[in-house]
Amino acid sequence: MNKKKVVIVGAGPGGLASAMQLAKAGCEVTILERRDRVGGRTSAIEMDGFRFDCGPTFFLYPRVLSEIFHSAGYDLMDEVPMERLDPQYRLTFGGGGQLDCSADMEKMDRQIAQFAPADVGQLQKYMDDNRVKLEKFRPILEQPFSSPLDLLRPSVLAAASKVHPLRSLGQELERYFSDPRLVIAFAFQAKYLGMSPFNCPSLFSILSFLEYEYGVFHPIGGCSRVSERMAEIAQEMGVIIRLNEPVESIELQGKRLTALRTSEGRYDADAFVINADFADWITKTVPNEMRRRWKNEQVAKKKFSCSTYMLYLGIEGLYEDLPHHNIHISETYDQNLRDIESDHVISQDPSVYVQNACVTDPTLAPAGCSTLYVLVPVTHQHANVDWSRESDPLREKTLDQLAAIGLDDVRDRIRVEHRITPDDWNSDYAIYKGATFNLAHNLGQMLHLRPRNRFEELDGVYLVGGGTHPGSGLPVIYESSRISSRLLLQDLDISTDFIEESAKGIPPAPHQPPTGLKPAMV
Repeated sequence: MNKKKVVIVGAGPGGLASAMQLAKAGCEVTILERRDRVGGRTSAIEMDGFRFDCGPTFFLYPRVLSEIFHSAGYDLMDEVPMERLDPQYRLTFGGGGQLDCSADMEKMDRQIAQFAPADVGQLQKYMDDNRVKLEKFRPILEQPFSSPLDLLRPSVLAAASKVHPLRSLGQELERYFSDPRLVIAFAFQAKYLGMSPFNCPSLFSILSFLEYEYGVFHPIGGCSRVSERMAEIAQEMGVIIRLNEPVESIELQGKRLTALRTSEGRYDADAFVINADFADWITKTVPNEMRRRWKNEQVAKKKFSCSTYMLYLGIEGLYEDLPHHNIHISETYDQNLRDIESDHVISQDPSVYVQNACVTDPTLAPAGCSTLYVLVPVTHQHANVDWSRESDPLREKTLDQLAAIGLDDVRDRIRVEHRITPDDWNSDYAIYKGATFNLAHNLGQMLHLRPRNRFEELDGVYLVGGGTHPGSGLPVIYESSRISSRLLLQDLDISTDFIEESAKGIPPAPHQPPTGLKPAMV
């Protein structure tokens, strides 16, 4: 019997996870990657012995990827050793106050008591409530939504009491915490979705819950090492990965995609998985007249996430007193959010994230040196901002802002530097509007209203990644690969039992405070 052929566009985390599962199912899999390395936004940037994650640096909720590895016959923690961080990160507030965030509830309450005594004990209540919420919502996040009728599934109806569609994440957190700094401390994770917590649905209170319940991990070598190892495993399983091969055109028979063309050749297949940025790929690759719901004009009207301004700094020495992850919350946080999402201008007082990874992982820099990864949330591409003019001034403003977390001598210690602006995300990484977190996650762009896992416009096409259901962030991107792989295999009449069995075989570990190195798999 001939193997079914599948071509995957894009070797990002969703494409690589799909490749592992489809190869395990017996498909003949080829990945076409436009860049010179795997990983997409989770690739590595390497310069003069320094190694940086390009995009995600937080590795959260390993359960999903662990089950995917298990379904392919591998163990995630054996393949990519990780350390659980404590503190998970340090939060500093421009208005005063600091939290070294930990899964130890007593440690957190002792810190909260120093600046918000009225809120002591509220974190435990928040954790208890969101433990129930996640349990209710897991079936929704793990199943496809192909039509409005899917909203009537029993799992959706069972979770309805937790939805509160008119309540934002910020409003949800205000039910627990009276101090606005604590509201931000447990709502800033909306930035993983590229949104303001005051515009993001209350459902996403589960994001910070996942950090405290299941931990924040650092894969040795960085999050990019996860994608690199996935690519190696996929190749061990027979997957062909072709780098530097962007798709140039497609062949259609009616609504069915039958082949892709690159400068190197023609690739026909029984099914196609698209892991490229959805909005960029669809508007550039599929003729506009072939689309009904996702025409160029309609895509342009959608709401997109923010972007990020990035500095990757190789520095002399090591900031030993600075934790692995650090988030500085602007003193004018509300204005900072308006600047990004509404006014589309550069903030005068930006919030800044800094990863000081070498306090955990010295393999990332030459001896005597370390890395700083600096991220500033900014507007996606907009006529208000000319990045050819604004990039240099924002660099200086960002380095000035680092003094707020104790880094007042960075300029003198920089040995190598790389920069990415929203224009670069668009041109170099093929991300629509440079919106690094894809389509925004408002209620009008979730579930069946998002581009669907079995793509509704073209037959034989399946979507994975942040642009489809369930959305952005590594755990749900991995979940999108599992959803789409199930649909594809079922449509090709291939068993998905190995996926279902692995999902049942590794239950999440009970909550416990972090213990240090290489914990048991959660």
